[in-house]
Amino acid sequence: MVNWMLYFRLSALMFMEFAVWGAWMPVLALRLLGPLKMTGKQTGWIYATFPLACIFAPLASGYLADKWFNAEWVLFACHAGGAVLLFLIARQTKFWGMFWTMLAYSVLYTATLPLVNKMLFGQLPSADTWVFLWAPVSWALIGYFLTGFRQWFKLPGDGPDSLYLAAILSIVMAVVCLWQEPLKPVSAGNPMIDALAMLKNGNFLIFILVQLAVSGMMQFYFLGTGQFLQDRGISGKNVSAVMALAQAVQAAATILLLGLLLGEWFLVLGVKTGNVGHYLYVGNAGYRWTFVLGALCWSVLYAVYVMSKRTKSIVLIQAFHGLAYVFFMIGGQKFVGYLAPQAIGASAQSLIFIATNGIGVFLGTQLAGLAMEKNSVGGKFQWSKIWMVPLGITFAGALVFALVFKVPSPAEFQKTLPSPQAEAILVEGHSSPLPVCTTRVMN
Repeated sequence: MVNWMLYFRLSALMFMEFAVWGAWMPVLALRLLGPLKMTGKQTGWIYATFPLACIFAPLASGYLADKWFNAEWVLFACHAGGAVLLFLIARQTKFWGMFWTMLAYSVLYTATLPLVNKMLFGQLPSADTWVFLWAPVSWALIGYFLTGFRQWFKLPGDGPDSLYLAAILSIVMAVVCLWQEPLKPVSAGNPMIDALAMLKNGNFLIFILVQLAVSGMMQFYFLGTGQFLQDRGISGKNVSAVMALAQAVQAAATILLLGLLLGEWFLVLGVKTGNVGHYLYVGNAGYRWTFVLGALCWSVLYAVYVMSKRTKSIVLIQAFHGLAYVFFMIGGQKFVGYLAPQAIGASAQSLIFIATNGIGVFLGTQLAGLAMEKNSVGGKFQWSKIWMVPLGITFAGALVFALVFKVPSPAEFQKTLPSPQAEAILVEGHSSPLPVCTTRVMN
């Protein structure tokens, strides 16, 4: 039976985590490129503070939450400090002041990303997809709220109001963290070393590397879409609402499509009919094709950006970013939760965030900034040339997943882990019932 109070608490946690992020990420580039007169390269470096921080901050926070402190207290400290820094960022007008304060903020915020997933997978595994729903819902609602706020008060679309909004939301998030059920550390070994041992599995290593490459192409979307939409005749004050279409579709796809593609719906039916093994096999195979579909959705989005001159088509194709994020990014996080034992849950989630939001997004930010810098003539971006770069890389990622990657079974995967953690997959099955059921059926 579902613990509804726990579900509401975790839903509030997921909602506020992405509301803070969604308040500033899609629209900050408009302020940097607009009134602050920063170059494409400088804008790229401002956005690069987030992935730079994500390379090391999640692993540090994951270690603290797995080994030393309750996860909810680490979350509280990071968001409380982040609120102060966001107020400072909103007052910055020069590149270096903006860069250093944004870097400090990014260290605190990115440290929270794996911990939210740890709270979710560690406490409410049977309904984790429904909790994930609130991430795109909050992102979309914040986008529409910001657009409505600007229209009501007749504000431009490139002011510091998005940063002030994020700061206020961070304060609310800090309170929500204190409302959570305690989640104490449980690791007896070194969770960072144990999590890194997962990379010894060849298929998991392929998964991490392709996730790294493809996820970095999101930065072309975030750095370029706002200006691209304006160049196609959309008012700056409406950009956040247009881009929020992606989050609306993401919310629907999280509930209606992700579980179907991963075989979770079949799992429920299989348990009821006693045919667990067959449906688990379908679910396991679903991860591979879910990743393929996610990468292809980004390819289609960038292909439309390259070929279409119609504003309506460019607005509607925003939905494909939402689909791609669900299938590729959330699917990837669930895949890590499916394989990793509870004792290293936060550290294992740190791996995927380091690969995607860390190294991948950092390299993607630099590549996007360079592409925008090189393909700018007379202050005008040559968008078709810019969008060809992420189009090629996302399509290549889809091919690798389709032709090379295979989903490892828990029995195969346990061989890469230190003995105590490997046993945890078979005995605890912490974040998903799939590893335990699969092992019992196949053995």
